[in-house]
Order: sequence, then structure tokens, then C-alpha cells
Amino acid sequence: MSLEIEPAVATDASALREMKGPAAISGGAKRFWSLTWMVAVTEFRLSYFGSVLGYLWTLMRPLMMFGVYYTVFTQIMDLGDKIPHYPAMLLMNIMLFQFFAESTSSEVQSVVARENLVRKMQFPRLVIPLSVVVTALLNLAVNMLAVLVFVLLNGVEIRWTWLLLPVALLPLIMLASGVSMILAASFVKYRDVLPVWGVVTQALFYASPILYTVDVVRERNLPAIETVLHTNPLTGIMEGARYLIIDPNAPGAISAWGGWPQAAIPIGIIVFVFVFGLWYFNRQAQTAAELL
Repeated sequence: MSLEIEPAVATDASALREMKGPAAISGGAKRFWSLTWMVAVTEFRLSYFGSVLGYLWTLMRPLMMFGVYYTVFTQIMDLGDKIPHYPAMLLMNIMLFQFFAESTSSEVQSVVARENLVRKMQFPRLVIPLSVVVTALLNLAVNMLAVLVFVLLNGVEIRWTWLLLPVALLPLIMLASGVSMILAASFVKYRDVLPVWGVVTQALFYASPILYTVDVVRERNLPAIETVLHTNPLTGIMEGARYLIIDPNAPGAISAWGGWPQAAIPIGIIVFVFVFGLWYFNRQAQTAAELL
């Protein structure tokens, strides 16, 4: 008498499926955004824990930068006299760029810095980069209150277009989020990202209309610089904010980009960077724990 034992588990390769790691987005939208907000607020509070001046440190660096650049470009280079309300414009642009630089630069090491959480806990990985952006956004909100006070002291009249500033800053938030997701995911494999992005950030500062305006570049007939400004996504964001808050005679976003259809290039860059960043981070999130 012989006994035949059939295998309980099929060994056919077609019956096996690949097991994927934790996804970038999971657990429902409500849980995802609640977790992102909680992490962002916690990081925002811890940034000033034990500090005597507290939130005032948020203003210190951009204010010191403002003092240096204002002295150079008004007393030495004689640029401020040609731009209406130049001090207010300069301070606002520095604050806006500070948000972009802070969110992206802090993002580079965000996943690696949370190695223990990534290895041991099951949570949507996209919380990490987005919480850094939200923390930087909270800092920007505090800074913009100071900017608006300074704008009023500089003689700028209150206009209804001030209410449109949050909407006008959506492209900046999208761009910062997209770049942040790319940097956070890339640094896990390529540690050269950190010094390279430091150089890129510095170059972007001078390639954006922060210390100067698009009008000044056009008046001085600098076609090479004007071409760079037309393709730089930050150009329309800075000039659009200046139009809404400070100077109604400023060119505005679309005009600063060179008008239609030229403006489609920087707008396309913003959309592409955000979509690609979301796809790339989601793809890399599944193997992040193995690479750390």
C-alpha cells in the first residue's frame, strides 16, 4: 500500500506574486493628511524648543540677508531708486525664496535622517517629504506677516489683490514639493545630491528676479539673462507676488515669463516636476528601507 501526498502549496511560478514594500501613499487620505500635519507641526515646534527668542529666529536670517543686499544694491549699485518700493519687494522675494530653499535643502536628508522609522514602522512614506514642505510653509506664513507690516511701513497701499496671494503661491508650493520628493528619494542612493543641490540653490537665487526685476533686465537689453528668466519657474512667481502685493504696474506672472505661449514652458516645468517627483518618490519608497 502506498501513500501519495499532494503538495499543499502550488509551486507553479505563475502562482507567485511579487511582494512590494511600503507605498508612498496608503491608509486613506484622512489618515495621510492628519499624519503629515502632525509631523509638520511637531517639527515646527521642536525647531525653536529651548530657544530664548523662539519664532523670531525664523525672521533673523532673511532679515540679515535683506540688510546686506539692500545696502549693496541701493548704496553701491544704485538699483533701488529705479524700482518702486524696492525695500518691500526685496524683503518679500527673499522670504519667498527662503521658503523654497528651506523646504528643498532640508528635504535632501529627510528620509535618511528618519532611517529608524523607515525601517521599523509601516506608514505612508510620502509623509516625510510633504511634512518638511508644510513646516517650511508654516515658517513662510509667520514671515509673510512681518513682510506685510514692512510693506505698509514702506508706503504701499492695501489692495484687494492681497487676498489672491495664497492662490498665486500654489505654483511655488507645487514646485517645492516636486523638487523635495525628487531630492529625498535620490539622496537615499546618491549622497552627492546634497552638495550639488547647494550649488544649484545658490545659482537659482541669482537667476531669479529677487534682487532685481524683469523690467530692469529688459531696459538694459540683456537678452541672455532675459531668456533665463523666461524659462525660470520662479520668475513668474516672484513677479506675480510683486504685482499682487506691492506694485500694480509690475508685469505680473505671464508677462514676466514673456507672455503666451512662452509662459507654457515654465508652467510645464512646474507641473512636470511635481508629477515626476510624486511618481519617482512612490517608486523609490518601496525599496528605501533596503537601501538605508
